[in-house]
Amino acid sequence: MPRPFASRLRPLRLPKVDPYIAALLGTVLLATLLPAKGSAADTAGDATTVAVGVLFFLYGARMSTRDAWEGIRHWRLHLLVLLFTFVLFPLLGLVLRPAAGWLLGSQTATGLLFLCLLPSTVQSSITFTSIAGGNVPAAVCAGSFSNLLGVLVTPLTAAWLLGTAGGGFSADSLLSIGEQLLLPFVAGQVLRHWIGAWVTRHRKVLGLVDRGSILLVVYTAFSEGVVAGIWHDMPVPRLLGLLVVEAALLAVVLAVTSTVSRRLGFGREDRIAMVFAGSKKSLASGLPMASVIFPAATVGLMVLPLMLFHQMQLMVCAALARRWARAPEPQRPEPQPVASGA
Repeated sequence: MPRPFASRLRPLRLPKVDPYIAALLGTVLLATLLPAKGSAADTAGDATTVAVGVLFFLYGARMSTRDAWEGIRHWRLHLLVLLFTFVLFPLLGLVLRPAAGWLLGSQTATGLLFLCLLPSTVQSSITFTSIAGGNVPAAVCAGSFSNLLGVLVTPLTAAWLLGTAGGGFSADSLLSIGEQLLLPFVAGQVLRHWIGAWVTRHRKVLGLVDRGSILLVVYTAFSEGVVAGIWHDMPVPRLLGLLVVEAALLAVVLAVTSTVSRRLGFGREDRIAMVFAGSKKSLASGLPMASVIFPAATVGLMVLPLMLFHQMQLMVCAALARRWARAPEPQRPEPQPVASGA
């Protein structure tokens, strides 16, 4: 006897939401409803400055330069990932900037270009490469190289390409970048010999420090933005336009990284690592950098493209990784030896 129709219905499965993404969105909502003002804003700003320094110190203490250089045998792969990250993305950002400025407004267009200047991610690139069956050591090295260079390259290219948009770059601005980003990072690298083992043992606890620091940066940035009227400058049609532009940007980069790696004859595992490492932008590096580079009143609007792009790249790359994991590249059958006397 057939089961009733209702009993054959499968329970509705809601998509899983990354807890950290939910925390980021919750922080934005908190800043929108209860922004820091007056003396509270000053306190939050000082705490953010300290948190950014601690964050980049931990980056330096955690990142093994030796491990990155041990992957030098994949220099062609690393070079292409760096070209995708620091050349292809900025070129696309410059091409999109005139239309984005007309569609999204000058500040949001500047934030979109800033997004294109950031280094790649490490953790998510490795995770998706592993899920898809790609070259995980290559993804580790590519992400490490990108972040090592990004600490210096991103602020310099931002100073060159962004010009006076978002407040301008003076000698004081560059000095502030060096003090808050480069010096803590170098200090972490120098002290890694003594504290590296301790950092490794307490990786989970320090990971909470990392994420808490970024949440503080987000709260401070969006508090300043709300006070300055960020949501008045970002109506729903403009927000939808930003999502469309970023979807097109991500689609182009994914297509280029996949096509170029295939045309150059890279194997499947290396192609997977290149696609995931070469198509991402780091939220963890971008938010602290933005808090140093841009004026406080404009930071919220500047990082909005990055936050939306980060969520978009996670969802798209997660789907790609699962697809590649389910459909591995077929292997060619080995030739069978010919029997003697045949």
